[in-house]
Amino acid sequence: MRVIYTDGHAVHAPKRFITRGAIVQSPEKPERAEILFRAAQAAGHSLIPAGTYGAGPAARVHDAGYLDFLENAWSRWCALPDHADEIVPNVHSGRNMSARPRHIVAQSGHYQADTACPIGAGTWEGALASSDVAVTAADLLADDIDGGDRGAYLYALCRPPGHHAYADQAGGFCFLNNSAIAAQHLRDRGAERVAILDVDVHHGNGTQGIFYERGDVLTVSLHGDPATYYPFFTGFANERGTGAGAGCNRNFPLEQGTGDNTYMGILGAALEVVTSFKPDALVVALGLDASEADPLAFCKITTDGFRRMGRTISETGLPSLLVQEGGYISDQLGDNLASFLAGFQRVRA
Repeated sequence: MRVIYTDGHAVHAPKRFITRGAIVQSPEKPERAEILFRAAQAAGHSLIPAGTYGAGPAARVHDAGYLDFLENAWSRWCALPDHADEIVPNVHSGRNMSARPRHIVAQSGHYQADTACPIGAGTWEGALASSDVAVTAADLLADDIDGGDRGAYLYALCRPPGHHAYADQAGGFCFLNNSAIAAQHLRDRGAERVAILDVDVHHGNGTQGIFYERGDVLTVSLHGDPATYYPFFTGFANERGTGAGAGCNRNFPLEQGTGDNTYMGILGAALEVVTSFKPDALVVALGLDASEADPLAFCKITTDGFRRMGRTISETGLPSLLVQEGGYISDQLGDNLASFLAGFQRVRA
């Protein structure tokens, strides 16, 4: 399998993560990508460095004001007296606030949905590098499709992840929505319909938001029940899209402790939705945090379960781009990636 990667992500190294009021070290650190890279390398996959695309592809799905904020927030923050070494909002533009924010402190609360996405000196550059990985992979897949290879597939080793990023808001470790950027790039390269299947344990709320009123991109997400799990406010089964996107969004909330067999049954139902959409390409938002060993564990997917997951998704036969989302450091992280990729590739060998 071709694996697209970059070292450029490492300049984004968040320090803080607030969980249930406690300030702890962020689990979204550069070592995640290093573990995944070594696992792909050890499995013998072809490693291809990402190209450089700049902010243009991101601007196809993200708000211009938001991108300007991400690019310039750190320098503006550093102009404040007694500033911290990361931008973490202390006030958010809640439902009763309507003024357009101008001050950097106000804008941080407006553009950062939660405290899980601190911005540091290298965040903009690291997020762009992650986007470059997704766009490089999308370009290569589009080339394959143009050449008549309908069974083509690639893995984009993106970090930081992206599926919680809305068009105009960061959240949940995410700044630029790599899966959405890749899907839009495939559309721009000629795919009339693209499906996004999100198997991260958290709902792909940003991806849903970006495409919720569009009928050309189907969004399907399997995730922990948001009634009790992040991101809490979206991801329910009754969210189906609006306007031109009516019926083009499907959510499959999972009970806590969902294991391999139950998950595979629900995945089968989700894939029926995907295949009935008849997409020209499939983007898989590949979170590995449904693992039984993940530090943010909610589900109990085993390493063999990830192999089964990869095999079942591959059986759709669709041109596929696997985009790395979550999956945090545990003894099983690298093995889970290798298992998924092996299951996926075996179907198409």
